[in-house]
Amino acid sequence: MGKKLEGNGIWESSRMILPEHREAYLRLMKEQGRRGKPTLDDQEMQQIEQAIVVSYNERKPITLRVFNPFDDEELCGLVTVINTSRREVKLSRGEEDFSWIKLEEIIEADI
Repeated sequence: MGKKLEGNGIWESSRMILPEHREAYLRLMKEQGRRGKPTLDDQEMQQIEQAIVVSYNERKPITLRVFNPFDDEELCGLVTVINTSRREVKLSRGEEDFSWIKLEEIIEADI
């Protein structure tokens, strides 16, 4: 018993961590890596919207960079639907592979 209290024995004998504490710690570490969404001016938004319209009208492939709080995603494909009421575009990457992307989440568009 005396050996546990000598040196670093107190800490050596208490290495148990509860699963809830581990999950909370990992969640905290993940939240610290979060970053804010960049603000785009009107000219940048117009360029993005123009590239989307060109891709839709001329059936040209487009590369969209979509905001993610931890790491931006680059999606390549063809704009097949523009929903103006919901402010979304449908980006098709194949016959059955597509995704709906909100216009406010797009931070860059290249044709």
